[in-house]
Amino acid sequence: MNSAYLAERITVTKTIIEAYEEALLAIVSGGVAEYLLDTGQSRSRVTKLDVTNMNATLDMLYARLCNFEVRQSGGVVTVRPVIR
Repeated sequence: MNSAYLAERITVTKTIIEAYEEALLAIVSGGVAEYLLDTGQSRSRVTKLDVTNMNATLDMLYARLCNFEVRQSGGVVTVRPVIR
């Protein structure tokens, strides 16, 4: 993959991770009942009911970030399915 493309994807993914972490912190700290999650690509209102899904999305985003970073450094990515 093109190095510039990967660098862009890494930047975008980090931005989205930061948005999710900020929203989760605001919700679980008890400071707010509802939070406007703005990832730069979409906006949605989230509440404590969304925390489980948000954590799963955050896990996926971190995996995606690792994948991009490994590819950018010339490494090989091995993908294995997660069975739950």
